[in-house]
Amino acid sequence: MGGRADLSCDQYRDLAEFRRQIRKFLHFSELTAKEHGLEAQQHQLLLAVHGLPDGVRPTIREIASRLFIEHHSAVELVNRLEQKGAIARQAGTEDKREVLIRLTPAGRAVLRKLALAHRNELERSGPELARALQSTLRHSHQRVSL
Repeated sequence: MGGRADLSCDQYRDLAEFRRQIRKFLHFSELTAKEHGLEAQQHQLLLAVHGLPDGVRPTIREIASRLFIEHHSAVELVNRLEQKGAIARQAGTEDKREVLIRLTPAGRAVLRKLALAHRNELERSGPELARALQSTLRHSHQRVSL
């Protein structure tokens, strides 16, 4: 064991292509959100709230965790979406200090349009993304020693 493990040139290419495919989809997502009057993170927040698993409460803390952002950043996103009329805050049923987030009819409408556009894009470009992931995983166990 004299050297450090590294990746082969093909593995670097696989990773680069996988990253390119992810970024391509995210670029589509950002542009589509903008076309609908939202920032990408605002779209992500709407999707996170609407797509929560059963039994998970739509608190700002939960949404911040799911978006990998700080609590205060989630509060700002919620404030901006509330001003747009896309979400509303409501007091928790058990703990009135708890603030829950819900989509308004306008928020559900814009999210539906975005979700349909994203599903269509995934149907179109998903096979390329899947191939890039499969190639990356297929070569992931190969190691090159330097």
